[in-house]
Amino acid sequence: EPPDTPNDFSCETQDMRIVTCTWSQGGDTYLYGNHAPKYTLSEEFSQNPIPCTVTCSGQCSCSWDIGQQRICNITMTVENPLGKKTATDVFDVTHRIYPAAPFQLWEECRDTEITLYWKYQDKGFELFCQTEVVQPDGKVELHNSSDSHLHYASITLSGLQPYTEYTARVRCGAAQHFWRWSEWSEAQTIRTMEATPSGKLDIWREITQVQGGRNVTLFWKQAPGFRANGRSISYEVTWEKEEGGSKPERMSFSSAYNSTRISIDNHSYRVSIMAKNDVNYSLPSVLIIPRGTGNSGKLSGSELQEEQVNGTDDGIFISWEPRDIYDGYIIDWCNFPMLQPCDLQWKRFRHNTSSALINSAAFVPGVRYNFRIYGSVGNRVSLLEKKTGYLRELPPLFDPKVEKVELTFNAVTLSWDSYPTNESQSGFVRGYHVYVSPIQEDCSLQGSKKHLLPDNSVLCKYTIENPEEKRYTVEHLLSNTKYKLVVKAYTGGGETSIVNFIYIDTPFNSNMLYLLVLLVIVPSLVAAICRWKLKWVKECCCPVIPSPNKSKVLSFKEFKNGSEKVLKISDCIPDMLAVDNKAEAQEL
Repeated sequence: EPPDTPNDFSCETQDMRIVTCTWSQGGDTYLYGNHAPKYTLSEEFSQNPIPCTVTCSGQCSCSWDIGQQRICNITMTVENPLGKKTATDVFDVTHRIYPAAPFQLWEECRDTEITLYWKYQDKGFELFCQTEVVQPDGKVELHNSSDSHLHYASITLSGLQPYTEYTARVRCGAAQHFWRWSEWSEAQTIRTMEATPSGKLDIWREITQVQGGRNVTLFWKQAPGFRANGRSISYEVTWEKEEGGSKPERMSFSSAYNSTRISIDNHSYRVSIMAKNDVNYSLPSVLIIPRGTGNSGKLSGSELQEEQVNGTDDGIFISWEPRDIYDGYIIDWCNFPMLQPCDLQWKRFRHNTSSALINSAAFVPGVRYNFRIYGSVGNRVSLLEKKTGYLRELPPLFDPKVEKVELTFNAVTLSWDSYPTNESQSGFVRGYHVYVSPIQEDCSLQGSKKHLLPDNSVLCKYTIENPEEKRYTVEHLLSNTKYKLVVKAYTGGGETSIVNFIYIDTPFNSNMLYLLVLLVIVPSLVAAICRWKLKWVKECCCPVIPSPNKSKVLSFKEFKNGSEKVLKISDCIPDMLAVDNKAEAQEL
């Protein structure tokens, strides 16, 4: 194939004497050896061939000395046995300057400024340079300059952070008739000088009342606006009575520490914490420890009730009632509440804030976190509210243990008084479920709800909605019957599956025995006695001839003769007269 026409043919110079032209090889002609493409360059104004050797490695180039010539008209010819193509570049040498890269960079540093110097090849034309500065966070800034001297140039970079590493490199181009940038110089890593720490530390405290005074744990951390500005950092803690008259006490700590504990009496104290590097101290952060109550173990605000709060996938939502007298609010909590001492955390909020979403990588489901909300005025704080909540509630860790069972023939009373409902639980215990069922059949007790187990058996379910009510009586049971029971606590995360039952046997109903005695045995006994003594009973209750002594007639006085009762037949008018022929009657 014939060669392609070079479409990117161009020429340039670094010193206005040596010109270098470059172009692409083009497509493969499939001709090799003596028939491969041949390149020749010529200058049209001088009508002379150019004495240069073409080298091709991906891109072809050719360099030669033009002497004092300033305007050039270069023609490049490529040919093989199948054809010939040409490309032309007409240019002013002063418009095609491609400088050599700057070299030998050095610097002068201050705390917030760097003056960077570099050398360049002075070829008689003015350079315009650009400095690239890479910030510690990876952000890139470009700074242009044209401050050049006889054999070097410089630029001053200001607005930098003290004791911070920056990376810089330089490239240059012709100040007049800019063609293109030189290659970058080698990168130079530069650190600014140290300076006084900027900003203040964020400080906090935890107070524990003890006999005769208080233990105060002081915490500090670097606030968002704080910078150490030095190689090493240390902390100085100072405290003194606010009323004055006492000598300040001091302690120093290395950068590895972020807390300390001091013991003070019940007076009001002023605490100051500063950061220090090799240059100076930072501005002090001040906190006032108010006067103590004098009651061991009791702190101001201990009577506040904790309010339950809910967690979300993103954290635990806290809200509070804003007060106009405060200029800000602080919330503190423990990332690991089971540890002693716990990893106390705190966060500050502006005066116009009344809610916050507290999140931490340490928060896990099933752990109760306690939050305290303080209002701040100047350097003084006051406890306002207490909150407690879970990132996500889980079912209880264990079931209530039934400690006492009281049985009657138709009821059972269960007690589980020692079951905890405090922060050891994996959720807020909201109540209990009591499940009961006969062993041999499904349950259908009055006043209960149905609960279906995975095996399709049915339990009776009773709900207790007060977590502090740890006693329940199941009524309407059958006497002399086996039952299985279980007590389950439930939280906002539900309850665990039903696995272990307790078993009871209701006693025989003694009232039924008494009723059986009264209704069956006693009448049967009476009937047997009556049958056995029938004649005697008949004589006593229904005699053939009544005994006169048992007659009420003889109770009147006129029928008595002395001490004997007399019945005068003449005084009685019988309705009927019967004669008994029995021997007894004959005797009478």
